[in-house]
Amino acid sequence: VQLQASGGGLVQAGGSLRLSCLASGRTFSFYGMGWFRQVPGKEREFVAAISWSGSSTDYADSVKGRFTISRDNAQKTVYLQMNSLKPEDTAVYYCAAARAYTTSAVSGPRAYDYWGQGTLVTVSS
Repeated sequence: VQLQASGGGLVQAGGSLRLSCLASGRTFSFYGMGWFRQVPGKEREFVAAISWSGSSTDYADSVKGRFTISRDNAQKTVYLQMNSLKPEDTAVYYCAAARAYTTSAVSGPRAYDYWGQGTLVTVSS
């Protein structure tokens, strides 16, 4: 599976962005998907995850109520809708795919087998 993230950019605080992650391969619909973010000098941070069917989602506390993860298996794409953005949301955002989606493990980077290249989100105050 190859993943290509897009949709990042510069936005003012309070604004919105939608990130997309396009996957290659015929088995995309069997993978759990996640979004992580990272700022220089810090560890990669979990943002959100979604099960292969879309029936189960999980969010970091810092983004609950503001971000929404979704997926379209026919389009092999997972989305991250980000609303009410804050300067502290500034980071490089990565999408990732997990062959085995376990609710208790989705927030850990080690649960994911494939990673996209990242897209930069900058939120100005």
